[in-house]
Amino acid sequence: FIKVNCAALPDNLLESELFGHEKGAFTGAHARRLGRFEQAHGGTLFLDEIGDMSPITQTKILRVLQEGEFERVGGEKTIKVDVRIIAATNKNLEEEVKKNNFRLDLFYRLSVVPVNVPPLRDRKEDIPLLAEYFIKKYAEKNQQHIRKISPQVIDLFMRYSWPGNIRELENVIQRAVILCKEDTLMPEVLPAAFKNLTNIQSHNSVDSLVGLSIKEVEKELILRTLEQTNHNITRTAEILGITRRGLQYKLNELGIK
Repeated sequence: FIKVNCAALPDNLLESELFGHEKGAFTGAHARRLGRFEQAHGGTLFLDEIGDMSPITQTKILRVLQEGEFERVGGEKTIKVDVRIIAATNKNLEEEVKKNNFRLDLFYRLSVVPVNVPPLRDRKEDIPLLAEYFIKKYAEKNQQHIRKISPQVIDLFMRYSWPGNIRELENVIQRAVILCKEDTLMPEVLPAAFKNLTNIQSHNSVDSLVGLSIKEVEKELILRTLEQTNHNITRTAEILGITRRGLQYKLNELGIK
């Protein structure tokens, strides 16, 4: 299984990345290099963000799909490959076809078994688990000891519209982990968009708690967190920073069913 992010490389480098090149094909090509298609022969090649690919590269991809062959950059020998292609994009390819930004024939070749993933804003129940995964990933990468995420951060994440979907969530958490100096991810390390969200909603949030006793505030916090995790007791306890047994005690004490 080989993965290529088509949006991460300029077009001339992407062509070499996908199809390889011969020695002397261009400045800096000191040796022959096998491309991703050759490396994935007999397996699967995942083309991420294929909607960002140039028309020229689209044409070459189409040839591989139709004929199972290509030439390396600077080469004349035809290379035969047997590769399964999986492609993904956050763009609407039907609209890109109408704008002449994406080839119709390639679109049809790729759309054999389409899987449409709803935007993150339409499946917010996934946010707590995704956030936990990305925190663990980047905490380990940066050798930090971040153990949990505060309920306030989860609340902001659930309210945010996420126009950039999962990639935006990952980028936000990666940045926050780098800035975090404690063992809990707090709103202070989030980008300005979330701080603005906090300012807009803080007045209403405070007003809703005015006049409540400490136990009532505690109950409200637990209820909100349960709602965010779809009543997952283990996740709720982790977010609140208490044990599962401690949460069960609180639920009984506060009469939460």
